[in-house]
Amino acid sequence: MSRFFATGSDSESEESSSGSEITPKAPGTTFKQSLLLSDDEEDTKRVVRSAKDKRFEELTNLIKTIRNAMKIRDMAKCLEEFEQLCRAFLKSKNIVDKEGVPAFYIRLLADLEDYLNQLWEDKEGKKKMNKNNAKALSTLRQKIRKYNRDYETEIAAYKENPQESADEEEEKEPEDSGSSSDSDAEGGDDGVSAKSFLKKKPEAAPEASKFLKSAKGSGDESSSSDEDDDDEDWGSDTIDSGSESSDEGEGKSASLAVVFLKKTQETEKSSEKKIQKKKKPKKKERLEEEAEEEGGEEVEGGWEKVKGGVPLVKEKPKMFAKGTEINTTVVVKKLSEILQARGKKGTDRAAQIELLHALAAIAAEHNLGQGILVKIKFNIIASLYDYNPNLAAFMKADMWKKCLDCIDELLDILFEHNNIFIGENIAEDSENLAVSEQPFRVRGCVLTLVERMDEEFTKIMQNTDPHSQEYVDNLKDEGRVCGIIDRLLDYLENKGSTEEICRIYLRRIMHTYYKFDYKAHRRSLGIQGETKSEQDQEESEGEDSAVIMDRLCKFIYAKDRTDRIRTCAILCHIYHHALHSRWYQARDLMLMSHLQDNIQHADPPVQILYNRTMVQLGICAFRQGMIKDAHNALLDIQSSGRAKELLGQGLLMRNMQERNAEQEKIEKRRQVPFHMHINLELLECVYLVSAMLLEIPYMAAHEFDARRRMISKQFHHQLRVGERQPLLGPPESMREHVVAASKAMKMGDWRTCHSFIINEKMNSKVWDLFPETQRVREMLVRKIQEESLRTYLFTYSSVYDSISMETLSEMFELEIPTVHSIISKMIINEELMASLDQPTQTVVMHRTEPTSLQNMALQLAEKLGGLVENNERVFDLKQGVYGGYFNRDQKGGYQQKQSYQRDQKGGYQQKQGGYQRGGYRNQNQSNY
Repeated sequence: MSRFFATGSDSESEESSSGSEITPKAPGTTFKQSLLLSDDEEDTKRVVRSAKDKRFEELTNLIKTIRNAMKIRDMAKCLEEFEQLCRAFLKSKNIVDKEGVPAFYIRLLADLEDYLNQLWEDKEGKKKMNKNNAKALSTLRQKIRKYNRDYETEIAAYKENPQESADEEEEKEPEDSGSSSDSDAEGGDDGVSAKSFLKKKPEAAPEASKFLKSAKGSGDESSSSDEDDDDEDWGSDTIDSGSESSDEGEGKSASLAVVFLKKTQETEKSSEKKIQKKKKPKKKERLEEEAEEEGGEEVEGGWEKVKGGVPLVKEKPKMFAKGTEINTTVVVKKLSEILQARGKKGTDRAAQIELLHALAAIAAEHNLGQGILVKIKFNIIASLYDYNPNLAAFMKADMWKKCLDCIDELLDILFEHNNIFIGENIAEDSENLAVSEQPFRVRGCVLTLVERMDEEFTKIMQNTDPHSQEYVDNLKDEGRVCGIIDRLLDYLENKGSTEEICRIYLRRIMHTYYKFDYKAHRRSLGIQGETKSEQDQEESEGEDSAVIMDRLCKFIYAKDRTDRIRTCAILCHIYHHALHSRWYQARDLMLMSHLQDNIQHADPPVQILYNRTMVQLGICAFRQGMIKDAHNALLDIQSSGRAKELLGQGLLMRNMQERNAEQEKIEKRRQVPFHMHINLELLECVYLVSAMLLEIPYMAAHEFDARRRMISKQFHHQLRVGERQPLLGPPESMREHVVAASKAMKMGDWRTCHSFIINEKMNSKVWDLFPETQRVREMLVRKIQEESLRTYLFTYSSVYDSISMETLSEMFELEIPTVHSIISKMIINEELMASLDQPTQTVVMHRTEPTSLQNMALQLAEKLGGLVENNERVFDLKQGVYGGYFNRDQKGGYQQKQSYQRDQKGGYQQKQGGYQRGGYRNQNQSNY
């Protein structure tokens, strides 16, 4: 509302004349706005920014966020913001093409890459990172390295002289601001911008500037930015007061000075507050430094963390009072005091372990004998295991190292002193810990400690990211774990019972069965070690892993009284045989053990081991060229669609109804560590190729058969998926390669099939993972040629009257005897209606195939026969007659059907019946 309405002025001329000079002042608007904006400009005045400014501001905001995330080592945030930055930079491509890549962007790329490299080299820091940050670090490192290849020259220039590039950027910023101020000046009506107008403040109100100077002199020194803010406030007030004084006179200058003086006092208060805020963090830092010097607890903001618990552990008093005679009885009493606090709520477990170590040192210092030392070591190791009360939690690295050291020290004492007898059956009352002529008797079991150590090692491997360097570092400890097991094995062979020996033998077997013995493999091929050190190592090792496995397993077979240990030993032995391509030993041992009959009653870890063994047996059969056996062994695992879960290599996503959180935890504890995994892609490829070599010839032989059965449902599913694809491009995945090869084999084109199965991509994914790669490839080529020949004869036999075996030999690059053998088998099995003409070496086809009408008639007859049988069964059930025809049909009905088909004089039906009678499923049941 205008001031003229407030004063009650009625003259329109005055209102119109003063409208351009005086603007209506809304509540909350500053003096500066009321001065600069006229009535005409108030609605239209906006800040106009160029596209360059908008885009660059967006980039700088994202860069600030990334730098903040770098300061707190938040790699996940860094990765997220970096991806946004890349997208934002892509949007501003047109501006970058005109202006060039901004220096601040190049500086960030260079700094970020250096920062990530520094973090990557810091192994200790990486170990402390959580899983998300570690994963984000590796992903971001790969992305930044790939992204920076496009800006190598700019980054190199920046790194050569980082100061110059920073200066150039700073020079550009003032230029940009100057240009923007020029544009503002041009846009104004009077040709004068707000800032330039404000700079004339000394002329507008000289008296007020005196007051301001005196205020500055009396107050504390403030920063230059604060002074600039004061100047701006000063300017706006003086200008506004000047405009008002034109109407009311110059008498208000004194009252204006008072207003400005108040403002300077407010600025003084604000500056004092800022100084106080700056002082607070310094005080906090000083407190922390003092606490570090004193060596006390962590100080957070001047407060001390207080731990609750037993005063004995917290205060750490002296072990024994001064003048106490330290003997075995006193030490045992002290040991029992310490152990009484074990397991209680609030007990500091770390302090308890330190106390036990101190007690062991005192016992060793006063030469109290090895008996008491062994007892204390037992309790130290037990306390280390109890450090994590949660069963699912795994030991930290420092505790794990301490545990290994303690067990090694314990075994050293037991090996050095033969007069120490330990066992769980020794009662605490009958222990003999004092030095005397009688041997030491200590209650405890080393085997239990070592078994628990082995389980802890498995837990550590399960809970470590398998793709990190930490996993490799942890895996190096396996050599030490195996060394401890070997030492205990030597000890128990002399002093242990048969049951204990079987238990420790099984531990040794579990660390051996899944490892391929490359040295034994090289020796079997007659290849010498590359260097002398390798030869020396081979000589020092002595026996091969096969010999060790044979000796340990046979002892268990003979001496073990528990079924579980024997079952595990048999499965590990079969796995080891299969891994080293000893197919016949592995198969015979599996068949003689009859494990497949009652394995469903075993506990889940043994079932997982059985599944792993069957898979390895199938892969071994495939390497040996036993395609049917390989398919039979892999059928149960692959047809379930849960191979990953059945092999203990991960959990599939399920509903909470099927598996609750507690069950999921239990199943996670059963998982096999990553270094023991079987490659699932290799497994699926072996299964699909085996199914292809069996299924394609069978499909060609029974093309018009209504009762054709599937050998492999999964293979048929992959074929259907391939057929449903609207656009058929070159195969990419392993499954697509097998489907493409199957289509080529259907046509009898073995060369195309061979090129799809064996190529550079499939070699790298699958075939190169086998130990004897070349031999497997040669076997595959041979099988593809033979099965393609069978498929060709089934598919095109109706086209030929006769065909020369020499022609077939050239087409499929097989020897004539091999071709002769394949065709003879097909004729004998009544699969091919033909005869061999020996003098001319030709195959003469017999025209006995039924026409399509005859085929349909035969199918109708079969369906009607099936309908009659079903009717009679239903009728017998209703009448309550369970004997007679129903039983006869159950036992011999299928054979009657076969005879019915044989009575038909058509060769096609004879061919079908022959293949079904010598059925694939019957062999499957007999073998496995």
